[in-house]
Amino acid sequence: MQYWLMKSEPDAFSVDDLAAQPKKTEPWDGIRNYQARNFMRDKMKRGDLAFLYHSSCPQPGIAGIIKISKTAYPDETQFDKSSKYFDPKATRDEPRWFNVDVTLVKKTRLIGIKQLRSHSELASMQILRRGNRLSITPVSEAEWQFVMSLVDS
Repeated sequence: MQYWLMKSEPDAFSVDDLAAQPKKTEPWDGIRNYQARNFMRDKMKRGDLAFLYHSSCPQPGIAGIIKISKTAYPDETQFDKSSKYFDPKATRDEPRWFNVDVTLVKKTRLIGIKQLRSHSELASMQILRRGNRLSITPVSEAEWQFVMSLVDS
């Protein structure tokens, strides 16, 4: 099993939005960064766990735990001319963008970025590095276990 952190702006898609979906499941679509795409397409497996992280908001932080419930498949928004994620270079034979389905495991109390930064055990966590803009990042098992101890406290 691998662990991830997946960022979303809560005004676009929040942990509460995921909780409201049928079966608490939704495609994680609209990713338009090649490294994040490659994580989804090449690395994520069914059953992997991720922190759902609210970003670009007054209180950024971990808001829930999700699992990968379906492995990568072509992101339909790349083919939709009315979508802001439309990509004219993408074709059905050669899609450029992929998504995975995620399912809510549980909503957590917000573990804010300030609290995450306060623990030396998380110093190498990618979300805490200056200049990190990736919407999907790997999380080590040690980082996962430490953050889970914060979630459960």
